[in-house]
Amino acid sequence: MKIKGFYLLIISVFFFMGGCAAKIEKPPELLPPLVLIKADEFPSFADDLDQKSLELAIGRSLQYYDKLPGERIFRFGESVYTVRELRESLLEFMEIIRSSDPDQTRERRIRDTFDVYKSADRSESERALFTGYYEPVMEGSFEKTPKYRYPIYRNPDDTMVIDLGKFRERFKGERIVARIEDGEVIPYYSREDIDGNGCLKNRGLEIAWFADPIDIFFLHIQGSGVISLPDGDFVQVSYSMCNGRPYRSVGRLLIDTGKISREDISLHSIKEYLRRNPEEMLDVLHHNESYVFFRIVEKGPVGCLGVPVTSGRSIATDSALYPKGALAFIRTKKPLLDKNGGIKSWVYFSRFVLNQDTGGVIKGPGRVDLFCGKGSYAEIMAGSLKEEGELYFLVKKRK
Repeated sequence: MKIKGFYLLIISVFFFMGGCAAKIEKPPELLPPLVLIKADEFPSFADDLDQKSLELAIGRSLQYYDKLPGERIFRFGESVYTVRELRESLLEFMEIIRSSDPDQTRERRIRDTFDVYKSADRSESERALFTGYYEPVMEGSFEKTPKYRYPIYRNPDDTMVIDLGKFRERFKGERIVARIEDGEVIPYYSREDIDGNGCLKNRGLEIAWFADPIDIFFLHIQGSGVISLPDGDFVQVSYSMCNGRPYRSVGRLLIDTGKISREDISLHSIKEYLRRNPEEMLDVLHHNESYVFFRIVEKGPVGCLGVPVTSGRSIATDSALYPKGALAFIRTKKPLLDKNGGIKSWVYFSRFVLNQDTGGVIKGPGRVDLFCGKGSYAEIMAGSLKEEGELYFLVKKRK
């Protein structure tokens, strides 16, 4: 296929796109995203979850490292470590937590064995911003019916993923998602194009059908979910790719237009508002042009490492800044619920986690998205979590 002015078209699209597409200029960082700290600055390594889930998450990072060349490098701020070193770090940590030593002895061994790097954001703050995501369980069907009328789609075959780094060195690591129309490279279809105008209908791309477009929208936001089928079976779907359009927060839209106060904004309050005001629903949902395509997986949800993420133990960060699969430690707040399922207070917690996912809106240093699991508490926590805290990464000391 001959495309006139292909290079110029790519650059024009590059300027047009935003969100999970490319951005030309990045503001300078005042500090590296991770800074080595002294032993007297280490946190207390208390963990509020069971050891079994921690071992499961560590094992999944080891699966990822086992598939990589041992000399591949990952950055911890200004330092560089190989896959081999990160793998040895996880194995050493596993040996410590599996020992029969008292908690105090195990913590001392961790402090003696590992270097600790602390996250810092662009404003030189030592605080990270934590949000959450979860795995929704939704009723759906493989067949379209009068009840189940709204689909989710697999990857369309007309998408083009263009690596802009191949055209200019300064665009290295940036990409756009596009399509060709009348010989032009143009941005891929928006949410309104797909869900409002039906541009993907009758192409055999539907994976499953659902009853509620609001639930589908939040399935897109979470990136994965479980479909409960009419015959009682369950199917796991996970993120495959996005349309490259900018992510625009509908929560921010509702705050800015005075529909929901900043103090009351949450996943629950957004859903409630949309269901009370169905005449506004499409305009609000279409405000977010970003659109997710899914795939069926055997086990999930699957993070960016190609392995399942673990409830409460996996975090999503900017994979350009933080080492994939690495051992981390977090401290922030979680909600306590009353007997009616409402949030009565927020309390501090800390735990070891693994850096096993990323996200289109989880960008920059000091941004952490915690996988909260599935179920009612996970939904409440993920939908309400927006707390500051601390993020640390651990790696075995070099001799």
